[in-house]
Amino acid sequence: MQKVAELYRGKAKTVYTTEDPDLLVLEFRNDTSALDGERIEQFDRKGMVNNKFNYFIMSKLEEAGIPTQMVRLLSDTEVLVKKLEMVPVECVIRNRAAGSLVRRLGVKEGMELSPPLFDLFLKNDAMHDPMINESYCTTFGWVNESNLARMKELTYKANDVLKKLFDDAGLILVDFKLEFGLFKGEIVLGDEFSPDGSRLWDKTTLNKMDKDRFRQSLGGLIEAYEEVAHRLGINLD
Repeated sequence: MQKVAELYRGKAKTVYTTEDPDLLVLEFRNDTSALDGERIEQFDRKGMVNNKFNYFIMSKLEEAGIPTQMVRLLSDTEVLVKKLEMVPVECVIRNRAAGSLVRRLGVKEGMELSPPLFDLFLKNDAMHDPMINESYCTTFGWVNESNLARMKELTYKANDVLKKLFDDAGLILVDFKLEFGLFKGEIVLGDEFSPDGSRLWDKTTLNKMDKDRFRQSLGGLIEAYEEVAHRLGINLD
């Protein structure tokens, strides 16, 4: 499948059209951003690692009955996906307290959350992705009630699948975000799942193995991503 034209350039991925109007190519770049894109750096191999990581995770979710936009890998940094009408709302699951939750509520980082928290955020970098709720989604027409309910159902289902997957690899799935879109009227998981959009801690040391290493200037970003991939059995060669 050949790329035809650049459709959209995000903070870490570029989207291209193809000769098939229902299919797109996602290219994972080496860019890493923080502070809503205000800080950007390049890391060798990052695009390749995230592309293969994302494909592996999406395949596991497909096997569990969660519909995704994934079609097939095209290269080390490119994947073919279904073209979705994206919902401008991020779904976040929190299994432990970290990040903005700690800052907002003053709870202790690492506190176990039972049951897990489900949060919604409007995708808008200019407004720093403000937190919203179900009423906002329907009032402003971002997503209707039935599709939002489906998004919530699939997010919790993904959490059940991924918590076990990472636990078996000696990792804690602290939190993660998912994005969804519509494909021929059906809610489908889109965008990506990688250490860029999740928090992953080592079960024994609680070392951070995700983009917080970049946000907090801890160093060893790609080494951490590759270690997580290795534990999951992802072939990066």
